[in-house]
Amino acid sequence: LVPRRTKYRKAQKGRTPLALGGSLKGTTLEWGDYGLRVNEAVRLSAKHLEVAEAALKRGLKPIRGSKVYMRVFPDIPVCIKGNETRMGKGKGTFEFWACRQMGRVIFEIGGPNLRPEMAHAVMRLAAAKLPCTSEVIDKSSVARLG
Repeated sequence: LVPRRTKYRKAQKGRTPLALGGSLKGTTLEWGDYGLRVNEAVRLSAKHLEVAEAALKRGLKPIRGSKVYMRVFPDIPVCIKGNETRMGKGKGTFEFWACRQMGRVIFEIGGPNLRPEMAHAVMRLAAAKLPCTSEVIDKSSVARLG
């Protein structure tokens, strides 16, 4: 998961957003029947997303016609300086791609033969791969404010 091109090679650190209310954008399902919503402010790396997506696909393999939708994309370059490096001499080198999320749906799954208990089990597998708390939602779940 890498952007094709970016305007700048390096980005400022930025902060994960706080839950102050406001927009409901991205907190409900768009395409699938079940989703995984992040409950806290977190920086997810491309590796986290790839591993979680692989777990979802592995769990859904026996179910014919099932599909995985990824709602987020890692587009922030993270740069890190080495350990025990003195201050100065510029910003560190590029390390990995990441995205900052708070209360958003990051994965959705859907399909004609997808049973609720199977969907919840598969989503729990993917949630275990992520460095944050998350919840499984469905079409009847309400939007999350903040």
